[in-house]
Amino acid sequence: MSYPKTEGTTDVSIPLTPGWYLLSVLSLLMGFASISTDLYLPAMPVMGQSLQADSGMIEWTISGYLIGFSFGQLFWGPISDRYGRRIAVGSGLILFVVGSAGCALSNDVFTMIGWRIVQALGACASVALSRAMVRDLYQGTKAAQMLSTLITVMAIMPLVGPLVGGQIAAMSSWRAIFWVLVAVGVVTLGALYTIPETLPAQSRNPEPLAKALLRYVELLKNRRLLGYLGAGGFLYAGMFAYVAGTPFVYISYYHFPAQLYGLLFGLGIIGIMAANVLNRWLVVRFGYDQILLYGTLMAMLTGVWAGVVAYNDLGGLWGLVVPLFFFASTTGLIVANSIAGALADFPQRAGAVSALTGAVQYGSGIFGSGLVGLWADGTAWPLGLVVALSGLGCLLSMILLIPARAGKVK
Repeated sequence: MSYPKTEGTTDVSIPLTPGWYLLSVLSLLMGFASISTDLYLPAMPVMGQSLQADSGMIEWTISGYLIGFSFGQLFWGPISDRYGRRIAVGSGLILFVVGSAGCALSNDVFTMIGWRIVQALGACASVALSRAMVRDLYQGTKAAQMLSTLITVMAIMPLVGPLVGGQIAAMSSWRAIFWVLVAVGVVTLGALYTIPETLPAQSRNPEPLAKALLRYVELLKNRRLLGYLGAGGFLYAGMFAYVAGTPFVYISYYHFPAQLYGLLFGLGIIGIMAANVLNRWLVVRFGYDQILLYGTLMAMLTGVWAGVVAYNDLGGLWGLVVPLFFFASTTGLIVANSIAGALADFPQRAGAVSALTGAVQYGSGIFGSGLVGLWADGTAWPLGLVVALSGLGCLLSMILLIPARAGKVK
């Protein structure tokens, strides 16, 4: 495998043939965000019984994970730019393995939350830096092809994760799920060191870490950027409320079989994938700002719909599943377009904006999942309320903070 080489000030790309092995390793790295959480979702109710914790406290294990995942990636990016990708990803994987083992050995919910933070600090390095590794190796259409493939893998993992996790919990225990994650981390660490370093020494950035972090403050002063961050961030708050709340609402409140929970959870993922396909066609015709507006409007309407259904308990299980499906589907219209808008205004600082966007999205998930846990009362109402507020926040961010551009943006 060869690297992009630099001659003077011009980058010259050496043709690379994407092999299945490299693609598999990068796919595994990018999928850590999903596998770390989706695998244990069906086991959350039985975890609560084992750890003698109520549903709200167990839901905070997702909030704890998001704390580590959100803030961790702000540091891994500059570290990898200075020291290389493999040492940063490898260090993250070691943290992930240690954190996963800690989760498996936890005997109370507070210890579990702490180890979930450690687990996330490691996992976020793999997710954030796998995209950087693609940019190191490929440019132009080749980079787009690789990223497209990896994003597809990310969309597939949430489909199979809860199903696999439910079977592991049924055949063994919830602790076995975290031991499986330990094994996945060890295998991935070994695979990482069978591929070359993607960032050669001459291309690394010697800028001090403190200086790189201060640049985030400058970015947050831009009103338009705040609008894009808000649209995506509020959506993620609702989505992680969905992730944290539905195991208890579907399984404990509506008595849906835990082994089949993954099927209901997967409906939302299918909606997201379908909306992404639709978005690729619509954005060429109308531009990402216009589609983002439609997406946030749909998120508000479906979020309020879910809130009304949850408050009045209308239609039972399927009465809630339907609006949550449409709310989740808006991810395909909001996330990509909000990221595109954020990056468009800062072409020279795309890396910092990308890291900040990810931190805000997953940081917002802390509040979404945390509020569902804080307000948990054994019914579907807390989930519906957070989803409704999130949808409203998406739309307000779009219409209040993002001034219209002069002309259509595509």
